[in-house]
Amino acid sequence: MTKIRYKSLIANRFFGQPIACAYGKTQKRAVFSRLAKKYPQSYPQACPARQLGICRFWVPKQGRYISLRAAFPRLRCPKDSDLFAIIVAAGWPIWFLIVASVIALALIVERFIALQRRKIVPAGLLTDVIKLQQGGQVTRDVLKRLEGNSPFGRILAAGLRNAQAPREVTKSAIEDVGRGVAHELSRFLNAIGTIASAAPLMGLFGTVVGMIEIFGASGGPGGVTNVDQLAHGISIALYNTGFGILIAIPALIAHRYFRSRVDDFVVEMEQDALKLVDVIHGARQ
Repeated sequence: MTKIRYKSLIANRFFGQPIACAYGKTQKRAVFSRLAKKYPQSYPQACPARQLGICRFWVPKQGRYISLRAAFPRLRCPKDSDLFAIIVAAGWPIWFLIVASVIALALIVERFIALQRRKIVPAGLLTDVIKLQQGGQVTRDVLKRLEGNSPFGRILAAGLRNAQAPREVTKSAIEDVGRGVAHELSRFLNAIGTIASAAPLMGLFGTVVGMIEIFGASGGPGGVTNVDQLAHGISIALYNTGFGILIAIPALIAHRYFRSRVDDFVVEMEQDALKLVDVIHGARQ
């Protein structure tokens, strides 16, 4: 008799009960072979590709359908693969949410690293620049190093480069560079906000797919309802809704946090740049 490797079967759980298992081709052949020996002339009905646990089999001699779990009561799935079990139970719509969560996580980490204060507005940079300006030590090499220092350094370099121009020209040059810096700091924030808004909608899409699965489980031949398939449809609906909300909440928090941080940096750089303009044109010491 063909033996089934129980440890390779992964449980989908609904309120703690094993509902379906994800089978590979080898296990699928083994199950069908064992089923044919136990119930001759039986054949499967409505079996998803990798979820034999929600299959039902027509047994001619008994004149009824029987589920895989009823045919093999001892068939259980391991408890050490709950994450993959949840993914399988959530169905194919969950993959859209998984991709969105990976993208959101990557963008959040990137922005968290990029928007550090020491990289945007280094401490003491304005003081050093004012000292160089007052000491007449501003050269092309100094401006080049200042531009490569930080985004705030590019703004200050624009002011120093137009130090001999009228005040309004100097201020306009700083504002032009500042708009570009503000746009650069806001990079990927729209993408994070889009994921925060779209994740619940993708979860709702999974809910609709689960509802379709639920209605498809009822009204079968002879009015028989496939309880396992019904539970699988419920798990698809609930898991996708939960995952959508779970992804949207941290993405929304991160988007608002980074937006506030960028606004703070922009205001601070604008105020410090105006101080430099005042120093250049003699309005401030």
